[in-house]
Amino acid sequence: MFSGIISAVGRIETVEPLEDGVRLRVDVGALGLDDVAIGDSIANGGVCLTVVAIDGNRASFDVSRETLDCTVGLSQPGEVNLEKALRVNDRLGGHIVTGHVDGVGEVLRFAPLGESHELVIRAPRPLAGYIARKGSITVDGVSLTVNRVDGTDFSINLIPHTVAVTTLRRLSPGCGVNLEIDIIARYVERMSAWQREDGD
Repeated sequence: MFSGIISAVGRIETVEPLEDGVRLRVDVGALGLDDVAIGDSIANGGVCLTVVAIDGNRASFDVSRETLDCTVGLSQPGEVNLEKALRVNDRLGGHIVTGHVDGVGEVLRFAPLGESHELVIRAPRPLAGYIARKGSITVDGVSLTVNRVDGTDFSINLIPHTVAVTTLRRLSPGCGVNLEIDIIARYVERMSAWQREDGD
């Protein structure tokens, strides 16, 4: 589990092809690996990945073809938002995040709005029903609050701090972003669906 509070921006240095996916070598920057062991989980751009090797301040992760097919940002070198898995006694500053991406959204707008930035994203239609005004959503691993929803499009207000310390500052119209819906919304929908099925 994660909180969606980004600890550091790292850099994917190499992407090595495997038989069924790739191996990423990531310079974790300020995240640090002193308390990380092989087998631990670190979210990369919102995707929960397992550490398979450690070399100084660099960690390696194997990414399956299935994961590559349903996410963005892990197939080539570049910056990536990083967060270590939560400990039981950690502060939950964002919201409960699993690191299991539900779909890829498309950035429609990213522009200054006063002192902040407005980010407008078009979600895949199957996810739109889970996105609610003032609800939580994870974008490239960042826990954010939805300001407005219009069909499949939703907008978020990014404060200057979030823009400064995450990869979201590099977004532009047409970019793809990893989306994870609120886990509570997912369970509410499943319970409602089961009640309807059970009532038949």
